[in-house]
Amino acid sequence: MSIPRPDLVVLDVNETLSDLAPLADAFGDVGLDPGDVEAWFAGVLRDAFALGMLGDNPSFAEIGGALLRARLTAAGHPDPSEGAQQVLGRFVALSPHPDVVPGLLALAELGCRIVTLSNGSADVARALLADTAAGKVVEDYLAVAEADAWKPDARAYAHALAAAGVAAERAVLVAVHPWDVEGARRAGLQTAWVNRTGAVYPDHFGPADREVASVVDLAAVLGELPR
Repeated sequence: MSIPRPDLVVLDVNETLSDLAPLADAFGDVGLDPGDVEAWFAGVLRDAFALGMLGDNPSFAEIGGALLRARLTAAGHPDPSEGAQQVLGRFVALSPHPDVVPGLLALAELGCRIVTLSNGSADVARALLADTAAGKVVEDYLAVAEADAWKPDARAYAHALAAAGVAAERAVLVAVHPWDVEGARRAGLQTAWVNRTGAVYPDHFGPADREVASVVDLAAVLGELPR
């Protein structure tokens, strides 16, 4: 039996919806290597996950800022705190990937409810979409600060489900990050891995229910499923 079409689409934000490529310019503007964005972002996740295991729930800005200040200090920046704020401030100016807005509109046409769930700030997600055509179809912008735990902790997904009043099996988590997909899978949600780059899904995670190349493709796949 096929998995039924979900009532609720829960969207990861950073990299899934937002294109982080412009952060390379932000790094360069403050004297950091533009090629280090990926390593910095991975470091934010690493340290936040570690602190989460110890019972803390730090903000993205807290961890991201600290790691930026360390990099800027090592690079000899005259004001690491100001440089870090300059980089973090670019998050609210990011744009969605080209497939995101048409994909969200197509999901809404299917009757799916749509929320975002970010390990970062809800305001960043809101700034990303609010002024686009998709802004009117996003029901809520949720963040893990309200859940007391970062994704992939089950409490983060439970927060989104409780906010929407939807059972786990009637919701799908959509993300580019396999670790996020795995967390949602273990929390009982349906899962969709957005694979824009043709990557190979890690064998050490259980498989996603669906693999798609874009949010537009996800809408097409869900449109073929029974309600």
